[in-house]
Amino acid sequence: MHDVVVIGAGPAGLALGACLRAEGLDPVILEREACVGSAWRRHYDRLSLHTDRDRSHLPFTPFPRDWPRYVQRAQVVEYLDAYAGHHGLVPRFGAEVTGLVRQDAGWRVALKGGEELEARQVILATGVSETPFRATWPGLDGFPGAVLHTRDYRRPDDLPGQRVLVVGFGNSGGELAIDLVEAGRDVEIAVRSPVNLLPKELLGRPIGNWDVLQKIFPYRVADAITAPVLRWMLGDYSRYGLRKASKGPIAQIREDGRIPLIDLGTLDLMRAGRLRARPGIERVDGATVSFTDGTAGDYDAILLATGYSVDLRPLLGEMPGVLDGTGRPLRSGEELAPGLWFCSYHTVPNGQLREIARQAPVIARGVAAAVAQAAARAPAR
Repeated sequence: MHDVVVIGAGPAGLALGACLRAEGLDPVILEREACVGSAWRRHYDRLSLHTDRDRSHLPFTPFPRDWPRYVQRAQVVEYLDAYAGHHGLVPRFGAEVTGLVRQDAGWRVALKGGEELEARQVILATGVSETPFRATWPGLDGFPGAVLHTRDYRRPDDLPGQRVLVVGFGNSGGELAIDLVEAGRDVEIAVRSPVNLLPKELLGRPIGNWDVLQKIFPYRVADAITAPVLRWMLGDYSRYGLRKASKGPIAQIREDGRIPLIDLGTLDLMRAGRLRARPGIERVDGATVSFTDGTAGDYDAILLATGYSVDLRPLLGEMPGVLDGTGRPLRSGEELAPGLWFCSYHTVPNGQLREIARQAPVIARGVAAAVAQAAARAPAR
């Protein structure tokens, strides 16, 4: 019987491993891929953190001081490799978990191939970007060009054709539209819903550093305080075909679970006429995409920046009170069933790495306390 099993060796799994070791435990970390940080290794080449270096590292180990303020994707991969080595974390690679079953003393962890492990405590840390959400519309199957999700995109050469439609105005969609325009493509971006935009920095400070306002004021008051500055910095972006959300960015996060776009240059391209916004898609007829406003356009390729879904029901089954109707944990950073914990399953505006660094020590302390209590209750031999 293992004290604790961690499922996943991405940033969350590694942070949990380090924090659990600091609590005197020896976690078993299971990873289905052959390396740590597999999702970061798959991300597109130009990606960098949207949050600053000093507020984005995992527990105990900051990023190197000579790295840039916004750490590059390749540097994050290097950091995760070094983090695992520094903290003595040796995951079991190629260990794909197929099911978790509650039993009297803890959990039975089933692995692909038939092996089973027993654990008093289990922490799921498989991340928010494992399962691409692939939106579809009538006629999409007949589109003659490439249709690629951002998970499968690394660089512009991965997407053939001159005329590209990017679908989705989240941070990936906005950044990859820039990537493609800079590569000489003719790019339009389909934006279905009203949006909030934030600058990467506000008055010289990374935008994430302004979360102090949320700690001082109610979130709608914080939105009202920053609104004039944001209007001054970003202007009226409705003139470029974007609809401004009726709520402020913090209210949109808190109430709707939607993260604003951190503008890395998308607006500048729209102002210069190099990137055009389209509304939501209605249908696809051959190479022609029709939009909800009655307009249409012809494209050689479609890039789906439609995000990811989380569904843990294949591992846990239906668990009311633990998972919602889509299979996502109701909450992260806490124990939702006896001996069952979840780390970083909800996207946050200030960066997943920072949220992981907040949740992992809390979970590790809770797990260590539970293990100690179980040991105290065990009969003496």
